[in-house]
Amino acid sequence: MCRLLNVLLALLSRFLFAVHGVVTVWRVVAVKEEPLYWLLLTGVALLGVEMAVTLKCTQNAEWKWFSPMVFLYLSTVIPSIWFLELSLLQSKLPVNNSSGPELQLLARIPITAAIVELDPENWVAGLEQTMLIVLVLGRWLMPKGDMSRDQLSQLLMVYVGLGADILDIFDTFKEPEVKTNRAVVIMGLGLFSWALMQFPLVLTQTQPPKGEPPQRSVAGLSCGPGAPSSFASCCSSEVWSLLLTVGLQDGPFLLYRLYLMVQEQVLNQLMIFFTCKNILIVLLELYRIFVVQCQQPVGESRLERCDALVLQCRTQRGGKEEEEEEEEARGENQSCHTETERGTDREKDKRSVQV
Repeated sequence: MCRLLNVLLALLSRFLFAVHGVVTVWRVVAVKEEPLYWLLLTGVALLGVEMAVTLKCTQNAEWKWFSPMVFLYLSTVIPSIWFLELSLLQSKLPVNNSSGPELQLLARIPITAAIVELDPENWVAGLEQTMLIVLVLGRWLMPKGDMSRDQLSQLLMVYVGLGADILDIFDTFKEPEVKTNRAVVIMGLGLFSWALMQFPLVLTQTQPPKGEPPQRSVAGLSCGPGAPSSFASCCSSEVWSLLLTVGLQDGPFLLYRLYLMVQEQVLNQLMIFFTCKNILIVLLELYRIFVVQCQQPVGESRLERCDALVLQCRTQRGGKEEEEEEEEARGENQSCHTETERGTDREKDKRSVQV
């Protein structure tokens, strides 16, 4: 029953990704008027192969550290958004919606007629926003794998926060100093693509469940709170997660906004606010990394003390067992001597009786 549920969830999540990927690529084909752009659907087309491999090679229908499904979806959506944003950069005039045959077909349907008549900027903004919503919903629907529900809820909240921060980068494209600057727009799209690489990674699976401190085993005996063998590296999973966030999103976004303020003279209330927010977030993340790393030696010293106590306990147990064995041997020797003396006394009595 659990296996069947995992298969259904895997199908549903991949279907959601495939639908959004097809709509995004269709929009690129309609804007560019080139059927060659349908090749962008290669990543979405590979979702079926990826699902078969995942279901066959994993027990919980999901990989532990990396999600190939999310990576394939992003490999379709990210290039499509690049093409759409660059087409907006080339011309700010509305695209002729009646030029493409796909748009003509959808315009005849009453439900989609209003959607087709949207201007290009609203189309791109809608696809970017729904992409992050689809990422969160897809992660929620797909099988949990080895994660607990607590870890999954933490991951979903992290995804929501990351998505909101990533969407802020597109607000800079609306600035008068930026919207016609090709180099700055390409730089922003590069940061957008770089930040999305956090979503295929699942670092929360390495964290122990809430309320259950990790146990370390010493020769088969559990020994208090500490780090298991998988945490024996120089950094914990929380530190790796923070480093990835700083390196993939907060740090590059801070440099990008500082560049806009200093070099491009983009000075307004929102830009100053988001720049200060990025500075504060980076400082808090670095402080958190420092705190976690400083707590690690304390945990290691506790483990060493625990190991010493276990060895001392074993030594004491071994000494007590040896003393007990010696006492038992002494008791057996005394009983043997007593029986021997009794036997000799009986023989003497028999001899005296015979005499």
